Amino acid sequence: MDLTDPLGRSQLATATTTSVFPLFVWQIVGGLGAGAQQASLFSSVTESVPANRLGRSMGWLTFSMQAGFFLGPTIAGLMVAVIPDVRTVIALTTVVLLFAVPGAIAAPATRQSQGRFDLMTPIRALFAQRAFVPVVIGLVSATLAWGTVGAFLPIFGREALALPSSQVGFLLAVQAVANGLARIPGGRIVDWAPHRWPIVFTGTVVWAAATIVLGHLQGFVAPAVLMIVATPFMATAFVAVGVVFGNLSATSTRGVTMGFYGTVLFLALAGGPILFGPIIQSYGYAAGFTVCAAVSIALALVMAAMHAEPLRRRAEVPLPPATPGT
Repeated sequence: MDLTDPLGRSQLATATTTSVFPLFVWQIVGGLGAGAQQASLFSSVTESVPANRLGRSMGWLTFSMQAGFFLGPTIAGLMVAVIPDVRTVIALTTVVLLFAVPGAIAAPATRQSQGRFDLMTPIRALFAQRAFVPVVIGLVSATLAWGTVGAFLPIFGREALALPSSQVGFLLAVQAVANGLARIPGGRIVDWAPHRWPIVFTGTVVWAAATIVLGHLQGFVAPAVLMIVATPFMATAFVAVGVVFGNLSATSTRGVTMGFYGTVLFLALAGGPILFGPIIQSYGYAAGFTVCAAVSIALALVMAAMHAEPLRRRAEVPLPPATPGT
């Protein structure tokens, strides 16, 4: 199935929508398509490369994603300056999805798309692995702090740092560039490391500490330097988590494993602002960021206490034989 199809349709539908409620509907449709596409991409990469190069491959894949997250708004912003109609800009940028068609055509040749549909057996096999619960806790611990700062950083820049809109944009750009560029060397570090959980733990603690410090800063320079220093730790941690999830998977469980990875990732990204937003609103950014960081560090300590991860060679999880005709 071409997973770019629901994305493209939701984009075109958004461009022709004139009221608010349908926008929510099309965003849900687009989100489902994007989630399925991400799971498919991570699954294909996990299958296509040897285990000792999985970190570098995840680094390049996530670097490409971060580059798209940075270039997309930049190009759209420049287009809006020339084309005042935002809906026209949305429709025109949908053309970019055509570049994903060759990959979508090649995807059905991968092994995880063959055989009968069986959801529960891969899920049971995934939950039975000792490393699954610790890596999920580690992913949640990292993503809570990352998502909270990411969600509030534009407003924080205006209200707490007292920056003009242009400098807020530069601050976001600094973080995005540091995040993207760190993925490639981070992948090499992950491949080189004998264990990945210390990378996740270190990245989470460093970013949590930076989150606490961020709540007490003023101006542009100090927050920018903090973003440059702390973001690569978290970027490498996310690459490490992706590699552990990849090592948890086999041909029979690959799609479900990477689907769980995306589900936990985006739920935690949304959960951070929901959980800590009321604290920020009631007691200020410093208090909200500090509580968020404390929860993140506590979860990271739980992950470290439970640490376990699979061997580099991904073992196959046997599935029951398919019945004739399936």
